[in-house]
Amino acid sequence: MNIYIWIFIAIVVILAGALVIVGLRNRREESPLDERLNEYISRGEEVTLEEIELSQPITERVIVPIVQKIGEITERFTPQNAIEQTEKKLELAGNPPGIDPTLFWAARFIAAIGVGGLLLFVFSMGSMSWSWGRKLLMTGIFSMIGFFMPQLLLQSKINSRQNEIRKSMPDALDLLTICVQAGLGFDAAMSRVAEKWEDELADEFSRALREIQLGNTRRVALRNMAERVGIPEMTSFVAAIIQSEQLGVSMAKVLRIQSDQMRTRRRQIAEEKAQQAPVKMLFPMALLIFPSLLIILLGPAGLQLKDSALAGMFGG
Repeated sequence: MNIYIWIFIAIVVILAGALVIVGLRNRREESPLDERLNEYISRGEEVTLEEIELSQPITERVIVPIVQKIGEITERFTPQNAIEQTEKKLELAGNPPGIDPTLFWAARFIAAIGVGGLLLFVFSMGSMSWSWGRKLLMTGIFSMIGFFMPQLLLQSKINSRQNEIRKSMPDALDLLTICVQAGLGFDAAMSRVAEKWEDELADEFSRALREIQLGNTRRVALRNMAERVGIPEMTSFVAAIIQSEQLGVSMAKVLRIQSDQMRTRRRQIAEEKAQQAPVKMLFPMALLIFPSLLIILLGPAGLQLKDSALAGMFGG
């Protein structure tokens, strides 16, 4: 049985290494093939596409296609509803470069197999007296944790992105109001905000403007932006802008009201988090800080009582 465990562990190590390589590769915004092509173009050399592909490292020619193939296989056994939900969550996370639903599901399965293989390796090398049934049960539990870990990381990315947009919205609306009052149109004001700032909200404004330039109406582009962000503040802002266009209300007035509401909402969220802080601090204080203080304060006294005459009264 040990030989099968070692074979399984070797497969796990290979898959985990491939996943790490793909993850590091996805941090680059430009694909390696495009980088090679631009390099040859800058040199002025004439090469074929096959020569460019062969000049790439082995990770791009072998490992990355293998991981993508694993993702395609897992996609076949994954419900279409789950694929659509993953695609929606990736969009809410800002579409991390190089990650699609196929690679994400491949990462989930590889993470589950990696955690399970690591535990099997520890169990096979250690001297634990557990039965194999108990070891396999623990392996299955931690494999499930590894399977859901990428999902938790993705949700954390979504929450951090939404919080960043929520914090920057009042200031962005103030700048929009100033630009509109100065005589700029709404699209030009959004373009000015996108140029001045470099954050998630500015990126969403830029994407909405590109959609308008490609032929979408402003209403459709703004609604798509609200769906990509997924927070009530953005939905309320888009609804107010669309309603002001339909009713002919002053855009500057609507933006000023929305800005005040966003700032009030941001202050309320900050006050709510401040009120939750004592409750969140209770468990670390009760489990970590207070026992440490008791050991530091009462430890010397306990050692002295141990050597005193009172220790004999309690059977010490």
